[in-house]
Amino acid sequence: MKKEMSWYDEYPRPQLKRDSFMSLNGQWTCNGNDIVVPFCPQSKASLYQGEVTNELIYEKSFILTDHFFQENDHLLLHFGAVDQICEVYLNKYYIGQHEGGYLPFTFDVTPYLRNENKLTVIVKDDLNSLYPYGKQTKQPKGMWYTAVSGIWQSVWLEAVPENYIQDVKITPHDQSIDLFVETKKKYTVTIVMGDETFQQSYDRPYQTIDLSSYDIHYWSIDDPFLYTIFIETDNDKVESYFAMRVITIETIQEKKRICLNHQPIFLHGVLDQGYFPEGHFIPQSPKGYEDDILKMKELGFNMLRKHIKVEPDIFYYYCDLHGMLVVQDMVNSGDYHYFSDTLLPTAGFKKKKDKVSQYDQRQQFFVQHSIETMKHLYNHPSIIMYTIFNEGWGQFDSDRLYQLLKDKDPGRLFDSTSGWFEQQQSDVNSVHMYFRNKQLRPQSSKPLFLSECGGYVRIIEGHCDSEHTYGYGKAGNEEQLMKKMNHLYETSVIPCIQEGMCGCVYTQLSDIEEELNGLYTFDREICKVNKEGMKQIRTKIDQEMENISSTL
Repeated sequence: MKKEMSWYDEYPRPQLKRDSFMSLNGQWTCNGNDIVVPFCPQSKASLYQGEVTNELIYEKSFILTDHFFQENDHLLLHFGAVDQICEVYLNKYYIGQHEGGYLPFTFDVTPYLRNENKLTVIVKDDLNSLYPYGKQTKQPKGMWYTAVSGIWQSVWLEAVPENYIQDVKITPHDQSIDLFVETKKKYTVTIVMGDETFQQSYDRPYQTIDLSSYDIHYWSIDDPFLYTIFIETDNDKVESYFAMRVITIETIQEKKRICLNHQPIFLHGVLDQGYFPEGHFIPQSPKGYEDDILKMKELGFNMLRKHIKVEPDIFYYYCDLHGMLVVQDMVNSGDYHYFSDTLLPTAGFKKKKDKVSQYDQRQQFFVQHSIETMKHLYNHPSIIMYTIFNEGWGQFDSDRLYQLLKDKDPGRLFDSTSGWFEQQQSDVNSVHMYFRNKQLRPQSSKPLFLSECGGYVRIIEGHCDSEHTYGYGKAGNEEQLMKKMNHLYETSVIPCIQEGMCGCVYTQLSDIEEELNGLYTFDREICKVNKEGMKQIRTKIDQEMENISSTL
């Protein structure tokens, strides 16, 4: 029986693996109290008994195992994510600082190593809205959830040689890949192509590798084939993977359609916010991500909209592996205003000017954070679209940001303003629809994307901890919920596909604290909808897409 991987032995970076790996997850202290990393102190799984203050001082002692660190090697200290600002010390020496709570960072700690080592991480988190913070709040209610502080992703060590391979960037095309290898040395590329092997050595970082002479196995939602690629120098070797897939917008039957490998596809999606009852911001083990993905596949969904959160790499690996498309949101910053950002646009006032001539500190950080998010996730084939702003929250200069980000990743789509406050530049016409069902038509030549809808509450006694409920309409049992689901898709989705609707995102994957509109309960124990009924909805969508594809 295969052992289930834990946060202590799972390699944290599937896109750039090497043999060297030592986890620092497990027992730490935080403000003098025991804590289990990588779980944040607000989570049950952390076993933290102290007060969660605005300053958290983490400490961890470790000894390098035999043969892990060789002479002339460099030792890299990796953090998956620490929220919001942290300073890192090793053996009382200052190593460096990082700002922002959702992205990984690394320090070379070689000069500061001892036989026995003490790592100190001082974190400051006052939920400053200058930084991206998503749905976090100190007073959880409704669609706002318990905050996360401190270390909430894996901490680990990696021994590398001097002049090691620092990064690999892979861009797939129809019959070739663009490859960038960040190294100062000559390197050899090896790709297993079915019964044959591609192998070639290079002495410059950028290459276009022509694969047209091979029988190319394209990646799709039903056949998510991944190619393994090895990059090797005279003293370093890394393993990565890629998929042959392209995402485009093409004109079919005089309508703009989203296409995967030039075949029209409907993004049958669900909102995924990534909260869990025990681990809070992460599941108890990486398998929790895989289970969520497979549960949604079982219900017929082919896409997750990862909502206002960046997950650990392993989540995106499982999406790559299982053929689950991802629409990745940037993490919002700035103040949210219920009246102007939600109430007025819901009532129909969906226009605003968002142009600014000079960016303030928050806006500058948001732009840089968005660029770093895209760089971090670039190699994952499952990610096909980015959402820049959601429902006007923190929105500014969206046309300029669209062009900036699109230029950096032209092979993916961008939803500039999800929900409302649309400007000129976006790859889709993105709308949200709660409280009522109606037939929708594209308001421009762009594909129509119903990027949020539904959100029906069904309370399962014994599987919710709150007396308060939040959602968009209620159902007393499975039959009533399925009636609402069928009405939504039969009225507002399926008839609109021929008119140019390219995707729909149902809210949401699971309950979260007071928000009880999930397809599953928060503990993932109860599926609230009828699985066969959900598969029938998918079948009807597929039939519409087959009618469109038959004209090609």
